[in-house]
Amino acid sequence: MQAFLKGATVQTSRPQKDKCASGSSIKKAKLTPWVEKYRPKCIDEVAFQEEAVAVLKKSLEGADLPNLLFYGPPGTGKTSTILAAARGLYGPELYKQRVLELNASDERGIQVIREKVKNFAQLTVAGTLPDGKPCPPFKLIILDEADSMTAPAQAALRRTMEKESRTTRFCLICNYISRIIEPLTSRCSKFRFKPLADQVQEDRLLEICGKEKLKYTKESILALVKVSEGDLRKAITFLQSAARLNVNNEITELAVIEIAGVVPTKMIDDLLQVCFKGSFEKLEFAVRSMVDEGYAATQILSQLHDYIIEQDLSDKHKSLIAEKMAVVDKCLSDGADEYLQLLSLCSSILPQAPQNN
Repeated sequence: MQAFLKGATVQTSRPQKDKCASGSSIKKAKLTPWVEKYRPKCIDEVAFQEEAVAVLKKSLEGADLPNLLFYGPPGTGKTSTILAAARGLYGPELYKQRVLELNASDERGIQVIREKVKNFAQLTVAGTLPDGKPCPPFKLIILDEADSMTAPAQAALRRTMEKESRTTRFCLICNYISRIIEPLTSRCSKFRFKPLADQVQEDRLLEICGKEKLKYTKESILALVKVSEGDLRKAITFLQSAARLNVNNEITELAVIEIAGVVPTKMIDDLLQVCFKGSFEKLEFAVRSMVDEGYAATQILSQLHDYIIEQDLSDKHKSLIAEKMAVVDKCLSDGADEYLQLLSLCSSILPQAPQNN
């Protein structure tokens, strides 16, 4: 009887497993993040970074590839560019064998540089593909977020770069070039990746909207471009979030602003009006209500800065307010209380108001 029951349980459990597996595969197919789905597959799809693209195109045509250092703000296409170039150089057959990619989530201390990277760099490779076509006779090591590597690890890397130059090329990717030691930067061709122009971002977002069959307004696309500040990855992520929240509905400017966590323009206007024309009691209430709404103090500070610059104040008063903003920003980064810091900033704007001059 027990054997019969065991057999029955095995039989009933198998179809469930298969069903779950098929369901999960369907989910995986549907839930690909758009950032990955629309990542450039070839070097021609990379937007706005002409200098780096031109050098990589020459290497695809047969020219030698130097060691590279890509730096610039996040979301400008640094990693996508080198990955697209690697696919073009080696093809899908040799890509996994000849490309070693390490980023901040991997262990990249001095021991890893001495062992894993060094051992991979020392391997020699043939200059032909399995089908006989020519391909570069070197491997590629991509060190993403290299500015988070320790100084000893960077120092250990410089000798490997020099010694294995016959068989290996390196591509370092970072946000801040000042955090890369001088001996490494002098061994690489440096390319600065600029924040993407508004028109380039707009074109790419409209292309994605067309492929995903989304309903949108012109204002919502402009809002996405504005809140992303040249970061295309951020813009695409916000677009996907807005599309998921507004299924079968039109994506509006308000939806984009809510998703991005941006303080509405009216709230900033009202706060400045209280700063310029109100009393301290009204100011305290306005700041308290804004903090209670859950908006980040750094976001409020950033938007206030843009508004203050556009205000009809003298240069002296603008400079005094901007100096106070810098102090508040430093205090916030050190973990100070958001309400007190915003109140301190707005209190310093109060004496600079036009009617108090």
